[in-house]
Amino acid sequence: MTNQNLIDRLFAAGAHFGFKKSRRHPSMKPYLFGTKDGTDVIDLERSIALLEEAKAAIKTAGMDGKTVLFVGTKDEIAKQVREQAEKIGVPFVTNRWVGGMLTNWTEIRKRLGRLADLIAQGESGELERKYTKKERVIITRELNKLMHNFGGIRTLEKLPDMMLIVDPRHDHLAVAEAREKNIPVIAIMSSDNNIKSADYPVVQNDTLRASVDIALSELAQAYAEGKASFVPKPTSLNNRRRITR
Repeated sequence: MTNQNLIDRLFAAGAHFGFKKSRRHPSMKPYLFGTKDGTDVIDLERSIALLEEAKAAIKTAGMDGKTVLFVGTKDEIAKQVREQAEKIGVPFVTNRWVGGMLTNWTEIRKRLGRLADLIAQGESGELERKYTKKERVIITRELNKLMHNFGGIRTLEKLPDMMLIVDPRHDHLAVAEAREKNIPVIAIMSSDNNIKSADYPVVQNDTLRASVDIALSELAQAYAEGKASFVPKPTSLNNRRRITR
């Protein structure tokens, strides 16, 4: 797909619509085409250049076998974030960002362990055999709460190597924790965001579903392409076997 075709798709999706000028963050001025009827208009040519940089970064992450966490808890776009994450098999957070998800990873791992245990007990029928009806009601509530908060990251075994966040202003806690843990951030953001809140900003409308879906799908596809070429390094045991042959 040529850049012009992508620009046409983004334009049709309303990706050029920013917020009211009064909500503009000063750092966004270089990425705006102008203002119309009091609303900022995003320069899609600049947006495409930023998107290409982000795609290169996330593709490299895939080629290196790194884990990318997708984050988007805003109601308007949560479904798109989850669908794209599930499509390429990466962890995601779309319901709410639980404080300490990165900075208190030891505790989060315990909750993930509890979630895995309850799921296993349910699948094996142990919950039915081991607990009374009243106890099962309480356990089911616990399971539902854990799934709501951590279901999207239940396969995450360590801190992510990179994060993709839609609207970092909305999910500012996720950004702050990523910064504290030195995790690079790709962010789809509109004119009310601080451009410096992401290592790889993609400036475009971050509320319209059609707009967000285009950028998300481009980034997800880039990661999947990179991951397809990932070759795991041999284990130390395999290395020892090669030496002794």
